[in-house]
Amino acid sequence: MSDKLIRAISNDGLVQAVAISSREIVERARQIHKCEPVACAALGRVLTAASMLGNALKVEGGSITLQVKGGGPLGTVLAVGDEFGNVRGYVQNPGLAIMEKYQGKLDVGAAVGTDGSLTVIKDLNMKEPYIGSIALVSGEIAEDLTAYLAESEQIPSAVALGVLVDRDRTVKAAGGYIIQLLPGAGDDVIDKLETGIAAAGNVTSMLDSGMTPLEMLQAVMGELGVEVLEECEVEYKCYCSRDRVTGVLLSLGREELTQLADEQETAEVECRFCDVIYKFTADDIRQLLSEL
Repeated sequence: MSDKLIRAISNDGLVQAVAISSREIVERARQIHKCEPVACAALGRVLTAASMLGNALKVEGGSITLQVKGGGPLGTVLAVGDEFGNVRGYVQNPGLAIMEKYQGKLDVGAAVGTDGSLTVIKDLNMKEPYIGSIALVSGEIAEDLTAYLAESEQIPSAVALGVLVDRDRTVKAAGGYIIQLLPGAGDDVIDKLETGIAAAGNVTSMLDSGMTPLEMLQAVMGELGVEVLEECEVEYKCYCSRDRVTGVLLSLGREELTQLADEQETAEVECRFCDVIYKFTADDIRQLLSEL
């Protein structure tokens, strides 16, 4: 079953919302990077957020990058979302042993760490990308993103992200939502929204019960109502190619390429975002040298 993302607005037009089911995306990432549970949960949350934020760009060829560097044992966690909501990403230390707050509850915050930052890079196909960064609040990703949206983009938001890892270490459920107040939303709207969020409960529980993105938003938005604006399928999608990898090799320069051709019969270059390996023979590299 494919992952789905929906974008919606409240009946009064004062609250915008997006929700996603991302189990297939996160499971694909787990397989590619051979993630242990806590790495899977952290990367899955960042991928889920990047999908929702990327889909909001609506700029042809645009993308958004979320980079989390918290100083914890997981290292860097990074995800890139395109304007369709498709994503790719990686975690620096995917094999980190299980870290739990208590039995059955992964401690993502401790694995990510809080001595660092969340950096958001928006590429809108302009001369320079927009780059915003804040100090991490908890390392749990959702709270950090909520703080970023409020501080850097001046948008009051509620962010919920969840990844449920099954006993066999596959991804049982994943997804989340982002709710944002629009200009004109008063205290009465905030009160209704807070009531709805509290009544809906933990996002992981909603996902585990099989709720769809629409059902999650209906539960959270409560009496504010939900009018769906867009629904689309999203996936884990890498845009690597042999041509792009060739460009990376050329950037090494003549000296390094010459050494590579002399020392190795075949050089292998593995994409950091997916499990594709590109092979270049010594003759291939000498051909590149002739083109420099």
